[in-house]
Amino acid sequence: MYYTTNYSSPLGSILLASDGENLIGAWLAGQKYHGGALKDEAVQKDDLPVFTRAKNWLDRYFNGDKPAISALPLAPVGGEFRQTVWNILREIPYGETLTYGDIARLVAAQTGKKRVSAQAVGGAVGHNPISIIIPCHRVVGASGSLTGYAGGIDKKIKLLKHEAVDTSSFFVPPNRTGLFSQFCAGFTVGRRGKPV
Repeated sequence: MYYTTNYSSPLGSILLASDGENLIGAWLAGQKYHGGALKDEAVQKDDLPVFTRAKNWLDRYFNGDKPAISALPLAPVGGEFRQTVWNILREIPYGETLTYGDIARLVAAQTGKKRVSAQAVGGAVGHNPISIIIPCHRVVGASGSLTGYAGGIDKKIKLLKHEAVDTSSFFVPPNRTGLFSQFCAGFTVGRRGKPV
């Protein structure tokens, strides 16, 4: 049995999911793969202790604190490769970033493989079911490209700025247009001439 509740954040509503004891999901509204870990129907249950702890963690995070990821019982659903990547994501310090290539090298070292594809890492990062808490927003392209955030590049930028990450060397890929470009108006212009 799975349970859900909603959390109201500065980025919009976040759907939290649990197996009753552990947090298995935290998806921003409109996020790609939203609710992907929920294999069965879920029952809304706002008063689960794990939800109280997760909401408190998120309150602290959005108020500028740096709560420890280890303070929450997390059980993201995924295969061995994804679990390895997600565990590395948990180790990225608040206010810092890693590239997909950095993570690929770490996965290779941990698994004894000669090489791991950064693209495979990107797939695992994109399927992270516990957004913000498992900080996939801290992963950037080797060139400084802000790509691959299932919650939306606009939210990725907000999270990085919230953590006081220096985004001056980052850029938004040129295929981003429309409302997103309007959102970015006024931000520092990064490489490739796109605002960040």
